[in-house]
Amino acid sequence: MERATLHTVEERPMLRLERKLAHPPEKVWRAITDPAELKHWFPAAVKAELKPGAPIEFAFDDVSTVGEILDCDPPRLFAFTWNEDVLRWEITPDGDGSRLLFTHTFGRGEPAIAALAAGRNATGWDVCLAALEARLDGGTSEPPAKWLEPMAAYVAEFGLDEGEVVDGVVRFRRDLVWKTLDEVWELLTEGEPVEPGGKAPLRATNQYVPADEVVTAEKPRVLEYRSGDGVVRWEFTHDSLDGTRVEVTQTHVTEEQRPTVLAAWHTHLDLFFAATHGEIICPWPAERTEELKARYAAK
Repeated sequence: MERATLHTVEERPMLRLERKLAHPPEKVWRAITDPAELKHWFPAAVKAELKPGAPIEFAFDDVSTVGEILDCDPPRLFAFTWNEDVLRWEITPDGDGSRLLFTHTFGRGEPAIAALAAGRNATGWDVCLAALEARLDGGTSEPPAKWLEPMAAYVAEFGLDEGEVVDGVVRFRRDLVWKTLDEVWELLTEGEPVEPGGKAPLRATNQYVPADEVVTAEKPRVLEYRSGDGVVRWEFTHDSLDGTRVEVTQTHVTEEQRPTVLAAWHTHLDLFFAATHGEIICPWPAERTEELKARYAAK
């Protein structure tokens, strides 16, 4: 299977996926435009009139959204908006079959934030396109039993797990898919009450970063605690269209400390992401942290 790739087009993040299909363009066109075919592989039920400017409706179990058809040129090009994103399907003849190029351009919000969801979306589209290919072949395709490994692989591949230093502050931002704020707060605090002046929850700390008293505890969104001369801040946000994400920052980190701190939070958030999928990794992967420390130090 060809891997998805992440690009920037006119400052917007865009996923690109290609598939070689053993079927003529006309058959592929029907599979990507006919609602009776779409229901076998697309992630929502679809209603649409196939002409540019017409609305296209996406229905899930509990919610519906409406987009607009941008291009419709059978059997070559089909493009439409989904919320503020743009999905584009290009079909070209390839020998006895076809070549399908699919792109997903993220249209909402700050580009760097929008790109955070690329790991989960690439994984989801891989699954959808596998189901599309199976449908064209006359069969079915089962989704993966576990989503963590393929999502984590894309997150690393796209560099979405990397930390940065912004105005002297160490910062990480990570996608947590569709977990609720209550779920991620419960995971971080292990269900224990957290109060200013008390100890920081164990899962919010690691052995590389000193943890002192809690400064702020605003369940289920914000946790801050002192660390040396600085403050570590965990902040969770949720949007009905974009899902859930976490931002971890640490202030007053010296240049000498930065490689260690970056490596520690990089590892920590990998472990936290795994935990949101029910996988508690223990003991701490110290070798991985040392590898990351060397990598950050070399930057």
